[in-house]
Amino acid sequence: MASVPTPKGLHHVGIAVRSLAEALPHWTEGFGLVLQSIEAVPTEKVKVAVLRAGPLRIELLEPTSSDSPIAKFLDKRGPGVHHLAFEVADCQAQITALQGAAAPLLDQAPRPGAHDCKVAFVHPKHLGSVLAELVEDPHHE
Repeated sequence: MASVPTPKGLHHVGIAVRSLAEALPHWTEGFGLVLQSIEAVPTEKVKVAVLRAGPLRIELLEPTSSDSPIAKFLDKRGPGVHHLAFEVADCQAQITALQGAAAPLLDQAPRPGAHDCKVAFVHPKHLGSVLAELVEDPHHE
């Protein structure tokens, strides 16, 4: 098996929700996390609310279309943890290394993500039913 570079660390945990308006008060007033931003990601058909608890980042994901991957997830599994996102230095290099290791990928090239990041997804069957996102974040060193 080919060697794959180690991710820099956990970038965020993605949580699927039916409505940001309904979910946010539970996470902020009801749990004490700080809302950092809300952004639409048209390419993913999702609205993302970024919450912070110190260095920990949680992203609440609301579908903006019935054919959004998040809408499909909610229909099948209901609200809850959708994915773990790992920060990588170079998204394309990570994809290439994973291809060399015969990892099943949902993306063969990076695509635009929230906050000007480049992202790609690794098929859940590679990590025991856990969907993993690769994130190249230009806002981190």
